[in-house]
Amino acid sequence: MKNPFIIAASRVVLAIGATSLAPAPAAAQNTSPPEYMEMARSLLEELVEINTTDTERGDNTLAARAAARVLLDAGFPAEDVHVLVPGDAPTKGNLVARLRGRDTGLAPILLLAHIDVVEALPEDWSPDLPPFEFIERDGYFYGRGVTDDKDEAAIYAVNLIRMKQEGFVPDRDIIVALTADEEGGPRNGVAYLLEEHRELIDAAYALNEGGGGMSQNGQRLSNNVQAAEKLYLSFFFTATNPGGHSSLPVRRNAIYDLSNALLAVQDHDFPVMFNETTEEFFGRSADLVGGETGAAMRRLLADPEDAEAALLLSAESGYNARLRTTCVATVLEGGHAQNALPQLARANVNCRIFPGHDPADVEATLAELAAPFDVTVEPRGVVTPSPPSPLTDEVLGPIERITEEMWPGVLVLPVMGSGATDALYLRNAGIPVYGVSGLFVDMDDIRAHGRDERIGVESFFEGQEFLYRLVKALSGGGVA
Repeated sequence: MKNPFIIAASRVVLAIGATSLAPAPAAAQNTSPPEYMEMARSLLEELVEINTTDTERGDNTLAARAAARVLLDAGFPAEDVHVLVPGDAPTKGNLVARLRGRDTGLAPILLLAHIDVVEALPEDWSPDLPPFEFIERDGYFYGRGVTDDKDEAAIYAVNLIRMKQEGFVPDRDIIVALTADEEGGPRNGVAYLLEEHRELIDAAYALNEGGGGMSQNGQRLSNNVQAAEKLYLSFFFTATNPGGHSSLPVRRNAIYDLSNALLAVQDHDFPVMFNETTEEFFGRSADLVGGETGAAMRRLLADPEDAEAALLLSAESGYNARLRTTCVATVLEGGHAQNALPQLARANVNCRIFPGHDPADVEATLAELAAPFDVTVEPRGVVTPSPPSPLTDEVLGPIERITEEMWPGVLVLPVMGSGATDALYLRNAGIPVYGVSGLFVDMDDIRAHGRDERIGVESFFEGQEFLYRLVKALSGGGVA
């Protein structure tokens, strides 16, 4: 999932103003050699035209085998290319491929991309843009998955081929994993690989989606690095009442009680919290934003209990989501007849919990807010931890250097996602994850999961080169 929370993270840069960041010129060396550009385009086309939705028509295994064939045809030995299919889910296959490095004792780097996609119905797209047909038009590639996440899948596979054919031997193994059911479904590929094939994907750290470049009006603004993400947990709010005839209304009513409880949630702010990633986000942003907003960021970093600074920043949803746990009503149901007082009303309240904030404390706070209205609160499921990944110089340094080489003046911005990706499985298994791609998208025209999904041709090829340089820098080594 190319999470839309990254968009809000970049809106901090917009506050700088158009004169503060000059458009970064595209250098002549910002793309890969033509043969690898064509190879990446061809693989992306093939992957897009394989339906990998979680439906009867979808087949992730077919896509995994297509990528495996490209790697094998390029000379990778069969023992380093695996298509792994759960026995109970024959269409939920995953690809794991490895470029072997020198025996230096360094743990591998994992390059993760999912090749499943959300459903796309032809009637929901423009008539001349079938969602499972790859089309190049007016400087864009169109098709379901071109930005989420088959673009990175194609890039990782082809960059691995380029490294091998150029004779590059890294100081550590480089692993590519293309997986199933990130968007939903019964057989999440990362969870399956960790459970049954951990040795094939075990790594020092991983690169994943979740970050990426943000641009507006043709100007590149920031290259985001997702190093943390919030935790997902929903709650049922339930109000009950004896009911009665609607011609004899009473003050207490299940719908009114539920409404009052939800309004209490609306008016509640959880405390401000920081971690390493959000401290970097607000610290780097403060100098660029300047003015009253920048000053509020500095004040809040110095004193998280500065209520005035928190109030100012919380007015912008992107900042607010990175300051605290948030809970919001998302689904509502109630009543049983037009002419009867409701006996039951229920709402779903979805919470995005700040890493380190105890979910039990969130539940207790919600229950306290709902108690005066006799509304019960019940968690839906169990929260999955996702500890933040450390912002080490080993990882962030090369990202900043290569970003400056390719797009001078573009800010590298560490971000905490307000949603979730497959990174949570790896982080929970002790493998740090960094969402970074160098693939720039227009922050005012995000189409992942939506109508006429597309990616700029230039963006795709520049992202290919960025990830090639980054993975080489992170893995060390050289030509054999």
